[in-house]
Amino acid sequence: MEKRTGVVTFHGSPLTLLGPELRVGDKAPQFQAVDIELKPVTLADFAGKIVVLSSVPSLDTPVCDMETRRFNVEAQQLGDAVQIVTISMDLPFAQKRWCGQAGVHNVRTVSDYQTASFGMAYGVLIEGLRLLARAVFIVDRQGTLRYIQIVPELTNEPDYAAILNALRTLL
Repeated sequence: MEKRTGVVTFHGSPLTLLGPELRVGDKAPQFQAVDIELKPVTLADFAGKIVVLSSVPSLDTPVCDMETRRFNVEAQQLGDAVQIVTISMDLPFAQKRWCGQAGVHNVRTVSDYQTASFGMAYGVLIEGLRLLARAVFIVDRQGTLRYIQIVPELTNEPDYAAILNALRTLL
């Protein structure tokens, strides 16, 4: 199992990520998680769409909450060609409750809690904490990674402008 250090910190303390370092141009790895109804979700479920995969540590934290709400607004403006998926280790029941309370309907939330399939495949599983690092991956309609942003400090939001600019080049 590949381990990577020096990629992310939490309040300045270094964390170790498990899984490979992906690069733009790589084929997006397959994964299996579950949705809020405990149904399996894979990358193949979004075939033919541009997919934004946003991994967050927990929806029940302020930064993850703000990020997912922001993507919910952006998703509405981007239309049907784009599917935004927020992935966390939160239990599906907690994700469902959070989405209902936050009014998030344009972003699909999925849980990686069972096997950490996404975290391991995308190299964002945090060793010891069993949480996902804050990262955004954009996958084009052909299943190729076209953009990767791993946020260096876990408590910071991603660079939304850079993500949206990368998305617009694919529309």
